[in-house]
Amino acid sequence: MELQKLMEDLELLGIENDQAQSDKSKKYLNITRDTGQFLFVLVKAIHASQILEVGTSNGYSTIWLASALSDQGMVYTIEVNPEKVTQASANIGIANLSSKVTQLVGNASDVLADVPGHVDFIFLDADRKEYVTLAEQLFNLLKPGGLLVCDNATSHRDELEEFIYWLNHQSNLSTSLVPVGKGELLVYKGEQ
Repeated sequence: MELQKLMEDLELLGIENDQAQSDKSKKYLNITRDTGQFLFVLVKAIHASQILEVGTSNGYSTIWLASALSDQGMVYTIEVNPEKVTQASANIGIANLSSKVTQLVGNASDVLADVPGHVDFIFLDADRKEYVTLAEQLFNLLKPGGLLVCDNATSHRDELEEFIYWLNHQSNLSTSLVPVGKGELLVYKGEQ
């Protein structure tokens, strides 16, 4: 299946699924298309080769990230919901990107240690209340010169207050809020 058609189908599926579900755990809560395009350009611009994604859902954002990588690149993506892991695996396979994606199953705090080495790029789109407890681990994984992008920075700003406070008190981090999709918080990691 052509990648563009797959992405359009997944976008529509995400919208329809989320409208039909009352149980939040069954919603996909996918990023918007413009957010996907933005992530794709960022990955290309910084020449990222190793990406960490926290919050796979059904793989929509994972496909945006993986499709921007060179052949040697890898996305390590974390998802706690087994049903979504299965759906993401199928969608990533249809996109012919399985060789660029390693799925890690479990809570981020439990599986971050399974990410080998350091990453150039991190995308956060999971339980926002956990970000502050993961912050040190995440920024230890991120290479100097790397970029972390946090979704829902406008739509759920109140849930990110503690995390943003932590970010603003780190001397080697620079932040910028970009009004794309539901708001993307960009965090650049400088030298220590």
